Amino acid sequence: MHSSRLGRPLRIAMFNAAAPGHIYTSLEVIRELAARGHRVTYAIPEKYADIVSAVGAEPRLYHCTLGMDTGDWLKKGPVGCMEAGLADSMQALPQLAAAHADDDPPDLVLYDWLTPYARILARRWGVPAVMLAQMSSWEPTEEQRAEAARYSSDPRHEAHERRYRDWLDQQGFADMAVYTFANEPDRSLGLIPRFLQPYADRIDPAVHTFVGACLGDRSHQGGWERPPGMAAADRLLLITLGTSYSDEPGFFETCVEAFGNLPGWHVVLHVWRDSDRAALGTVPANIEVHGRIPQLAILRQADAFISRGGMGAVLEALDCEVPMVTIPRGADQFLNSQTLRELGVAREIPAEEVTAEALRTAVTGLVDDPEVADRLSRLKEEMVQEGGARRAADLLEAEVR
Repeated sequence: MHSSRLGRPLRIAMFNAAAPGHIYTSLEVIRELAARGHRVTYAIPEKYADIVSAVGAEPRLYHCTLGMDTGDWLKKGPVGCMEAGLADSMQALPQLAAAHADDDPPDLVLYDWLTPYARILARRWGVPAVMLAQMSSWEPTEEQRAEAARYSSDPRHEAHERRYRDWLDQQGFADMAVYTFANEPDRSLGLIPRFLQPYADRIDPAVHTFVGACLGDRSHQGGWERPPGMAAADRLLLITLGTSYSDEPGFFETCVEAFGNLPGWHVVLHVWRDSDRAALGTVPANIEVHGRIPQLAILRQADAFISRGGMGAVLEALDCEVPMVTIPRGADQFLNSQTLRELGVAREIPAEEVTAEALRTAVTGLVDDPEVADRLSRLKEEMVQEGGARRAADLLEAEVR
């Protein structure tokens, strides 16, 4: 059995929200820690308990109010999202304190940026806290400081800050600014390659370490096999908008128009809303439509990928060396899309400019360009060199003194 510097297996507590992209990003790190003999508990809504159990963690169930897995949270606007995050933190903290009351205090707390309240529990227990990050905050430029100053003058934002401040004072964090508590961890591991991090040169390397994509077994999602009617030489295209930003009237019909009966192509179309699937009716033989998909299993065989450009999807595509067409709508998607375009492995289509011709041209242009494949190969090698889940586990063990 693996032992830490303490000479015994560690007790580690992980905290996450009902956000599939965030959960899947952390799973391989948790699996590696559990495989080394450490006892890992994972605070998660019941809907995802089986997923974390499958990697060797013990679920600690709580109710999350964010609505990240449906996209409701993202429709509230910037201040509304922050208010929703604060409300969720305030109601989740007592639940999770109770859920861990019968456990021995952990040696280490891990958390997602959606669950900053884990820092409060870490301070109560007197143990270090490490954020497992998809993207790290950076020292803002002068232009970004000016924009933030204009934004923070919104009366709704001021009221939100007061509520957050009062809550932190009650929880023993009077010594820490609201922004610092929510955005500036004491220590974080970036579960992304450094080349995907905006303004990477403005990030403190003593605080943030990038370990690259941490992907692994996803057999619990099922597999995907080429259908009998798909020729050996046919190319495979995966299309998904995920769940958070999937409300795009007419998009899936446009995809069918773009790729239906297109010679040499087979399409897997992920349409998770029942109403959207019903609206498609009968589709051409080269298109299969599913409400749920084993995304990583499909990407490992795919030639191209159309998505919003969320970080989870981007990491999987890069690991599988699949070129991307992105149609960003919010959150980190615009930044990711810009970075991928600059790296030369993706093309972006603004949501309002999506047409069948635009989709078809973007996809075929990417797969027919040999330089794109070369760039993807080099980026994959960079990710491998960053160490992945094993290096992440080494660094986390080193945090416990």
